[in-house]
Amino acid sequence: MTSTAVLAYIPSPPQGVWHVGPLALRAYALFIIIGIVISVVWGDRRWVARGGTKGTVLDVAVWAVPFGLLGGRLYHVATDWKTYFGPGGRPIEALYVWNGGLGIWGAVFLGGVGAWIACRRRGIPLPAFGDAVGPPILLAQAIGRIGNYFNQELYGRATTQPWGLEIYERVDANGRLDPLNGVSTGFVERVVHPTFLYELLWSVAIVALLVLVDRKYTIGHGRLFALYVAGYCAGRFWVELMRDDFATKIAGIRINSFTSAIVFVLAVAYFLIATKGREDPATLKSNDDQDLDGGEARADASAQSVENSNAADPSATEPGTDEAGTEVGRADAQDTQASDKKAEEEGSTRG
Repeated sequence: MTSTAVLAYIPSPPQGVWHVGPLALRAYALFIIIGIVISVVWGDRRWVARGGTKGTVLDVAVWAVPFGLLGGRLYHVATDWKTYFGPGGRPIEALYVWNGGLGIWGAVFLGGVGAWIACRRRGIPLPAFGDAVGPPILLAQAIGRIGNYFNQELYGRATTQPWGLEIYERVDANGRLDPLNGVSTGFVERVVHPTFLYELLWSVAIVALLVLVDRKYTIGHGRLFALYVAGYCAGRFWVELMRDDFATKIAGIRINSFTSAIVFVLAVAYFLIATKGREDPATLKSNDDQDLDGGEARADASAQSVENSNAADPSATEPGTDEAGTEVGRADAQDTQASDKKAEEEGSTRG
């Protein structure tokens, strides 16, 4: 490899973890958090635009995100179990989420379960919710891939292409090899296909396509979410074919390739058989929003009832004109007249 070629390659970050006292700041976790925040903000805007209640996406995310992180980790451990439970493996490291390793299919599946629970609690249809948050979720996935760049992971086979990615040797403070937590020595171990970058760019392109389709065809009933899943799986399938890192295989094929193909077929099938068109915006209102609307309606009805009653009986609103008041007034007048008459009689007698 010549020095001219080396200058054309993409350098990896010198490290992916920064220590501030006892606190470890990890780029991997940072970009996942950034992706989640952006997806919640954008997803909420899309949900409101479809007729939903503002703030619903955040409420659902409280359930979906923890479920998704758990599902992503379970999928990763299940499909790469030898790393943790095979010879020389350390089972406790299956809990070390901060070291990377989240399977997107497990995250989407269990995240969907969490979203389903939250949607039922708020009385909104899950398919419509999925259509609103599908593009934002895929954008969050793309942002999360930047964390893989800092971790020097999810790369492909060796290449001499000018956009090849340099993988550096990293060591810890004691000089021991530590690819995830260490700092680069500057030594280039290999130059590889940046498959994480390929997936990132593919995901952004699918996000743009989903937005255009959604605007032009007013798609609904979960069909846009199905397009997101199918589009992502199509890209992930060919990206997996370029990787040569360790992975569980079936019949010599990486298990992620099998998963991509199966999920792709299921997503396309759902897109074809699902209900066409888009949901009535009235059906997207949350329970708490409906209760608020109902309370306002009842208050308006009560006020209207009082107003109608007053219009039918004007005397009810005029002080001193009710029957009881009239009788009291007559009694007072009679008492006054009697007192005056008695006083006149006494005066005549004294005179």
